[in-house]
Amino acid sequence: MRLIAILLALAPALVQAQTYPSKPVRIVVPYTAGGPADLLVRGLGQKLTDAWGQQIVVENKPGANEIIAAQDMAKSPPDGYNYLLASDAVFSLNSYLYSKLPYDPVKDLAPVSKLVNANLMLVARPDFPAPSVRELIDYAKKNPGKLNYGSVGAGGVNHLAMAWFNTVNGLDMQHVAYKGLVQGLQDIMTSRLDVMFAVIGGAAPQLKAGKLKGLAVSGKARNAQIPDVPTFAESGYPSFDASFYFGLAAPAGTPRELVAKFAAESAKIVNTAEFRERFLNNLGFEPVGDTPEQFAAFLKQDRELAAKKVKASGAKLD
Repeated sequence: MRLIAILLALAPALVQAQTYPSKPVRIVVPYTAGGPADLLVRGLGQKLTDAWGQQIVVENKPGANEIIAAQDMAKSPPDGYNYLLASDAVFSLNSYLYSKLPYDPVKDLAPVSKLVNANLMLVARPDFPAPSVRELIDYAKKNPGKLNYGSVGAGGVNHLAMAWFNTVNGLDMQHVAYKGLVQGLQDIMTSRLDVMFAVIGGAAPQLKAGKLKGLAVSGKARNAQIPDVPTFAESGYPSFDASFYFGLAAPAGTPRELVAKFAAESAKIVNTAEFRERFLNNLGFEPVGDTPEQFAAFLKQDRELAAKKVKASGAKLD
């Protein structure tokens, strides 16, 4: 009798999961249309539409370091038809960059899947005297306070990556904030800026043209676009990571079986050779596609590291 009662209790959830989705699914993106994350989501959305026969509606809600999109998702119905694709800003960093947030990443958002890792490349001006990470560190230690590094704004991923690089290696390089990556790379190429972390897709063309130096890339392996640039592990720094990530979340309270189904289908898609070739490799993304449980465990560790990185950077955004 007890077994029958359990099966009867589970029956509605099982039926719901089998028929899901039965209407269009919305994915909110905290960036403008046409950017790397937007292209990633639209590629994923098309594949999900093909697999499920239901439209995936992508809504762009940029602004406020991804807070606008996160707040929208936190207030959306937890019915399995609302999802958010966001970076570590939403999940970990904003809690330490701002004194107050209109959403709680732990209480208001349910982890779905860490979809991809996004790797950064450490680049230097073309006439920089150090051709490797080790030599950069040695040179910076001999010239404290004399080198500068660029970012696309205080608290951004490349600012935090370089501030953390400074901290773990005992360096004193000065921060210069730019309005965007293009402006920072322009000063690198004209030797007005010494070094910076840049997204691979944005810096690879200039590297190939010989307009800057590539010292190292984050990630497990070299990037196919820039095969001559070693990883940090190959450079002798296996514990240093300059990557960030894009992950999927749903409103807290979304049925676990629907979250699991969305995660599983998304993971299958991003790990296909076709998807990697069309939407990941050229942007410097590595597929992950983990389970909700794996993503939740990762986020616990990531938030601890985020607190240390923000403290090292001294960044506050309010």
